[in-house]
Parts: sequence; structure tokens; C-alpha cells
Amino acid sequence: MIDARSITKTFETAHGNVEALRGISLQVEQGEFLSIMGPSGSGKSTLMTILGCLDTPTSGIYRLDDRDVSTLGDDDLARIRNEKIGFVFQTFNLLPAYDALANVELPLVYRRKGGPEGMQPVDRQSRRIAAEEALMRVGLGDRMKHRPAELSGGQRQRVAIARALVQKPGILFADEPTGNLDTKVGAEVLDLFVQLNEETNVTLVVVTHEKEVAARAKRTVEIRDGLIVSDHSGPGARRQTHS
Repeated sequence: MIDARSITKTFETAHGNVEALRGISLQVEQGEFLSIMGPSGSGKSTLMTILGCLDTPTSGIYRLDDRDVSTLGDDDLARIRNEKIGFVFQTFNLLPAYDALANVELPLVYRRKGGPEGMQPVDRQSRRIAAEEALMRVGLGDRMKHRPAELSGGQRQRVAIARALVQKPGILFADEPTGNLDTKVGAEVLDLFVQLNEETNVTLVVVTHEKEVAARAKRTVEIRDGLIVSDHSGPGARRQTHS
């Protein structure tokens, strides 16, 4: 599913060029639960933006579902994100004036039908049904009409997960998804990720600097100074084996 080869990313700054990624190669199969771990400034978030088609590499080849997306323009990348990828962020990114149901519906407003030629958004009734199903899947069937300010941090993150799932993406990227949550609630959110990965076979890539979060994954890639320094199976894979 993910096949990144010799990926580099260089940013121009007032003080010269900064090499955020320095030749990373990474393959991820459908249904994997991968954590990308590293300290601040290691390049892990930059890698996620490229794998998530939010940005393109300076050099190297990135193939997603056997399609080279390394040099695509913004419109094509946006279409791929809308059709194949879901995102969950540390800050939830919910619209405060909208209730949970409306927040989850939003990605479907812009969902295109019928391939490159199709320009019609998903109809209102279908959006509503899909959003309700996504919220029920994350355990918020009784909170659909609540606005973000009326929800706990853990509930807001579940809304964000439902919003990412409503399009039924093949890949779900989560960037520090427990960073704004306490230990207990963070563990509950991780439990939900594990459940989704096991039950739906969605490919899950979690970017984190926390060892406790990485330990839940089946595989962990560690990045330092823009390079992969370790790639190994994690405790999550061993738990899975013994279950």
C-alpha cells in the first residue's frame, strides 16, 4: 500500500537549507498498525505529511496503491486524500459551532463520485447516515447533537476519529493523537485504534514521541535526524500472536 523510496525533504530558511528527511525508504502493507516514533525535530511529522499526501518530497519516489504520487499537483493530492486517507490530530480540529454529527459529515460534502469526471458531492441523506454510523462505531451514539464545548477531551478525539473514518479510508494517520489527553483517556483512545485496526483492517500509522503509544503498535519505526534508525515489530504484534 505504502512504498516510499529514498525520500528527501529540504526546507529553505533564512539561515540556509534544512534537510528534514535524508533518504528514507519505508514500505507498509494493507492492515498494518505502524508507529513512527522520534523526538521533536526528528522528521517524523514531515514524513507523515508526505505519506499522507499533504506535501511532496524534494526527491525520491512515493507510490500509494501502486500509483506514483511523488510529483502530483495540489488538486490530485487533495482528491487522493479525500478518497483514501483519514487524519486524526492532537488538537482535534473540530468546528466549535457545529455539533458532532455535522463535524463528522464535513469530509463527505467534498467527496467526489465517479472518479476524475465526477463532481457531485455525496447527498445529504447519505452523509447523515454515514456520519451516524461512524459516531456509533466510536461509542458516541448518544452525543451526536453535542457541540465540542459540551464534550470531554476524549469524546472530542472520538469525534475526530469518526470524522476520519466516515469516508471509509484505506489508511488512517494519527499525529500525536493522545497528546492532549490524560493517561486513562489516552489509553482508551489507543484501545479504539487497536479495535478499528483489527476489525476493519484499516492501515493505521500513528506518529508519536511517547513509548507507551508506540508500544501498542504491531510495528515501530524510529526516526532521528531525518533517517530511520530502527524498524522492528512491537509488543502489539506479540499480543496479537498470543491472542
